[in-house]
Amino acid sequence: MSVTTTLGLQINRFGFWSGIIAIATIIISFFIPLDAPGGYTAEHADRVAWLSANRGTFILGWINQIAAMFSLSGIFFAMAWQIATKNPLRAVIAAMVVLVSVVAFIIPKFMAVWTLPLLAQVISNGAVGAELADPLLRLLNVSVPFSLYTSFDYLGFWLYGVFSLLVAGPLYGDKTSAKIAAITLGIFGIIYHGLLASLLLGSIAPPDIESSFLVAAGLLLVAVVVMGFNFWSAAKTE
Repeated sequence: MSVTTTLGLQINRFGFWSGIIAIATIIISFFIPLDAPGGYTAEHADRVAWLSANRGTFILGWINQIAAMFSLSGIFFAMAWQIATKNPLRAVIAAMVVLVSVVAFIIPKFMAVWTLPLLAQVISNGAVGAELADPLLRLLNVSVPFSLYTSFDYLGFWLYGVFSLLVAGPLYGDKTSAKIAAITLGIFGIIYHGLLASLLLGSIAPPDIESSFLVAAGLLLVAVVVMGFNFWSAAKTE
């Protein structure tokens, strides 16, 4: 067994198990709240009180989001590997785009685990630094679509859109799973960039940003599921 074959086997297995983890974390996310009840419309005082009372649950929920992000990144890296034989330049660029997306996502998610609970604690206790903590918590609101926090998240998803357009063509192959994944990713990339253009042109109101972009992101789940079969099949033939 050659080094390339061994590496291909490991990457395909890595992609498969990353898909399993991604699906598991997505399911878990339905049961763990990521913000105070009301989300975008919640009052600041209510958010502070909720964060103070539900610190552990909030942190656990965002740790789960970090796991979901890393598992998605693993799947995308494995996809980049699969297209390397057809288009090595696109594969390299796609892998670099995924790496940058990890940076974009990990910054706000780490702040959710580390910074936000501490800000809420300082504000609730009226401790030293409360005057600074209050505006910072407003600035890092996890639900407001135009906060500094969510801007990083949407940047990460835009990079997913760029990745999708890069791999969609080369990924389209003989296997049905690869065809479905390629088409799904291509549609996601086009829709996301269309939504981004509409937002910049003022066609999407701020309250509608999350719902509009969340529907498009759902296409990624389809790609993850079908690529799981593809990775499993590829691993068996290595």
